[in-house]
Amino acid sequence: MRKRAQNYLNMQFAELERDTEDTEHTPAERLAAASRSTWVSVGVNLVLTVIQIAVGVLAKSQGLIADGIHSLSDLVADFVVLFASHHSKKDADEDHPYGHQRFETAASLVLGTLLLVVGLGMLWSAAHKLEAPETVQTVHIVALWVAGGALIAKELLFRYMLSVAKRVKSSMLVANAWHARSDAASSLVVGIGIIGNLAGYPILDPIAALIVGFMVTKMGWGFSWDALHDLMDRAVDEEEVQAIRTTLIETPGVSGVHDLRTRKMGDMVVVDAHIEVDSTITVEAGHNIAVEARRRVLHRHRVLNLMTHVDPLHKPDLDHA
Repeated sequence: MRKRAQNYLNMQFAELERDTEDTEHTPAERLAAASRSTWVSVGVNLVLTVIQIAVGVLAKSQGLIADGIHSLSDLVADFVVLFASHHSKKDADEDHPYGHQRFETAASLVLGTLLLVVGLGMLWSAAHKLEAPETVQTVHIVALWVAGGALIAKELLFRYMLSVAKRVKSSMLVANAWHARSDAASSLVVGIGIIGNLAGYPILDPIAALIVGFMVTKMGWGFSWDALHDLMDRAVDEEEVQAIRTTLIETPGVSGVHDLRTRKMGDMVVVDAHIEVDSTITVEAGHNIAVEARRRVLHRHRVLNLMTHVDPLHKPDLDHA
């Protein structure tokens, strides 16, 4: 769930990504901000779901019903985020020495599968209507007002979530905000379909439903595919790897870094790295350098744990002999 709209994130908020350190807010404050914004999203999506589906049925608009189901899927996603967040922040225990961060990844996989099934059902329903266009009825104009209201509500939700994300410098909330913007796009498509229906082209309403169904299916596939890869220890992107490498290199006493490997653990990262130090220093000195390198990485990046291996500088690395 926290990986939504990554392409938007990279294009629109590169400056936020470069400034990964948030010195003004503690992790607890950032978690509280995420929880508040998610509850606001719950409230908005709950109201929209009820109104869109009810009015869609009464006004005979398949597009508005589809958008209501889209809002319902967002509501379910919000609850999954809250549920997964509650469980994933549990402390490590004997059975889970790295913590419970992947609870969220597993929840994303379940949610993605659910959205995929719902999206395919919406596609099937819309396609069935398109096969019999004579059965498509003219919608009531109230459906257009509801679609317009949903568009405005989702756009306002996007702006609110984005302002919170930028204030606490949370890439997760930026991604969630852009997801709200994508929801607004679906309401725009539905609105256009309803206008076309009212203008004498009834077929445009189920076409709008078909497009929304495709959007939900695509979202479900993206969630499932990303979660599946993360469960298989996918590495973070090269930009984040280089940022971690730079932090290690800048640690006093570290002369080189190699075999830097990462793997995702929920929204956090686990890192393994070989650091090169002066071969003439004591074991204690080398240990202290490794401890400081670990402290810096955990402080500056979203790293859950860093395992370091100390190698002597300009000596053969016998690990690769």
